[in-house]
Amino acid sequence: MQRLDGQGAIVAGSARGFGRGIATVLASEGARVAIADVDLEAASRTAAELGGIAIEVDVTSRSSLRDMAARALAEFGRLDILAANAGIYPTALIDEIDERAWDRVNDLNAKGAFFALQACVPAMRERGYGRVVLTSSITGPITGHPGYAHYGASKAAMLGFMRSAAVELATSGVTVNAVMPGNVKTPGLDEAGEEHQRQMMASIPMQDFADPADIGWAVRFLASPEARYITGQTLIVDGGQVLPETPEALS
Repeated sequence: MQRLDGQGAIVAGSARGFGRGIATVLASEGARVAIADVDLEAASRTAAELGGIAIEVDVTSRSSLRDMAARALAEFGRLDILAANAGIYPTALIDEIDERAWDRVNDLNAKGAFFALQACVPAMRERGYGRVVLTSSITGPITGHPGYAHYGASKAAMLGFMRSAAVELATSGVTVNAVMPGNVKTPGLDEAGEEHQRQMMASIPMQDFADPADIGWAVRFLASPEARYITGQTLIVDGGQVLPETPEALS
């Protein structure tokens, strides 16, 4: 595949976790990367390590995301790649989810992806080239888990938005796709505790969690020039977690 030399990339939600993995891979492939995150201090550290720039952003704010896109465009002179990765995944059972909690998860995850695309696509359209890659999840679109109803709804919503956006942009040179991670080795997975990790590992045929870079390489493919004829599609990165028909299939 062609390297990404000279391309301008924004990775929203990339100060840590697998957003950082995405940014690391894109930078290693030659892209100039903007580390966009609500935590400017952590974003600055990551940007310094990757030779990129740090941008403080609130993905629930349309104006903040427009400022992000304008800053990256001014720095790079072009916007080629948007990896809309910012999101949260708090746990709460259905009878514990109030309107505020529901709105917070969906505003950050689903609305944030919409606002990010809306902010970056004009510059891509102008050049006739762009790659938008959303970070969805297997949770919601394919699987379910107690405590993640609001999270699952937000990740499923992202895919509905992606498909219509892909159709709207189909003749513009801009593609819109999504990666759907399973369980990834991040501080968030560690915080979930050993029992949660044990249960998750038991459902993964490959018997391993993804590295953040595994998500990064999936994004890198969908963000490549070679992926020009792929739009409105999803790429599952889960070690085979969604495959077993029954638990016995893994025994």
